[in-house]
Amino acid sequence: MQKVKTVDDVEWNGKTVFVRVDFNVPLDGNCNVTDDTRIEAAVPTIRKLSECGAKVILASHLGRPKGERVSELSLAPVAPILASKLKVPVLFLDDCIGESVEAAVNSLENGQVALLENLRYHSGETQNEPEFAAKLSKLADSYVNDAFGTAHRAHASTVGVAQLLQTKVSGYLIEKEMEFLGEKTAHPNRPFVVILGGAKVSDKINVIDALLDKADVLIIGGAMAYTFALANGQTIGDSLSEPDKVEVAKAALKNASAKGVKFLLPIDTLITDSLDFKAKALGETQVVEGDIPDGWEGVDIGPQTTERYAEEVSRAGTVLWNGPMGVFEIEDSAKGTFAVAKAVAESDAISIIGGGDSVTAINNSGYGEQVSFMSTGGGASLEFLEGKDLPGVMALDLK
Repeated sequence: MQKVKTVDDVEWNGKTVFVRVDFNVPLDGNCNVTDDTRIEAAVPTIRKLSECGAKVILASHLGRPKGERVSELSLAPVAPILASKLKVPVLFLDDCIGESVEAAVNSLENGQVALLENLRYHSGETQNEPEFAAKLSKLADSYVNDAFGTAHRAHASTVGVAQLLQTKVSGYLIEKEMEFLGEKTAHPNRPFVVILGGAKVSDKINVIDALLDKADVLIIGGAMAYTFALANGQTIGDSLSEPDKVEVAKAALKNASAKGVKFLLPIDTLITDSLDFKAKALGETQVVEGDIPDGWEGVDIGPQTTERYAEEVSRAGTVLWNGPMGVFEIEDSAKGTFAVAKAVAESDAISIIGGGDSVTAINNSGYGEQVSFMSTGGGASLEFLEGKDLPGVMALDLK
């Protein structure tokens, strides 16, 4: 895997830098940021550039305004939070292109930081329009990408601008993502245990196929386990599944067997006769082994499975976890996910949390601080683990 240049490979004093960050943060009804993890993750790169005397222009999207100005999706609430973390003022600009933005950027002094308004207020961002990319590139002479979560998208701010500026390198966050999702899974400490959960086999099958060449143990949980149960001839009641992916699941099991990979599926399941996700409530529950009766659906791995999975994790040298074990958003069906989180956190292994719901789950479990690395990418993490080239990384200078 070729390495890209990073912010440590460039002299920044006096340069004006367009920095693609990922400030796609959750907001409440009053437009307050409810989780600042992504803002925190960008701080080391921004601080490095500012302290080295660069003029720092930050650009991000937030939500999906689809080319319209949607006031509820403004990045304005991010500026004061970022300023408090950096301990320097952050100038918020109410657009990302245009003469007034250019004038504001030109008035910045070395070390100052400005945050542009939501890139997706312009349709040219997601369509990677050359004209829009050119307008963005007018703001700077150098480019840094530190938004791993959007690196799998060929957008104006991830590819178009990079192609127009001479210096284009990664920030610390992307560097770390490449190290953990790349090198540490390509050359893992053994045994290498991969835990995959979530709803759909179809979302993860390419990852399963790619990781069967590297993993020693593959552990399956979440709703995707019910598609594998169908593949093994079991009944699954009303459990979420993909019947059209049964043959895909069978092929994965056969492939794992041929490659000598230990493939673990749940041996017992917590089931319910009623699931109200909105009210965060379950009806009657029971634990069953094997078949799930009609009228009931699986919502978590059972206690025997939990114990078996935790035991496997305790022996690992490297653990990669992507996807919860059940409906962890409801307390009564969160036990399996939280027990796996505890096992991952307490193991001596290099522990990599592969983005998306897994990060939310491990943070909710209280063990987030104890893992080696939490990826900031959902789709980007999966595509990278599948072995796909990420356009936002391919656009950068190689070492």
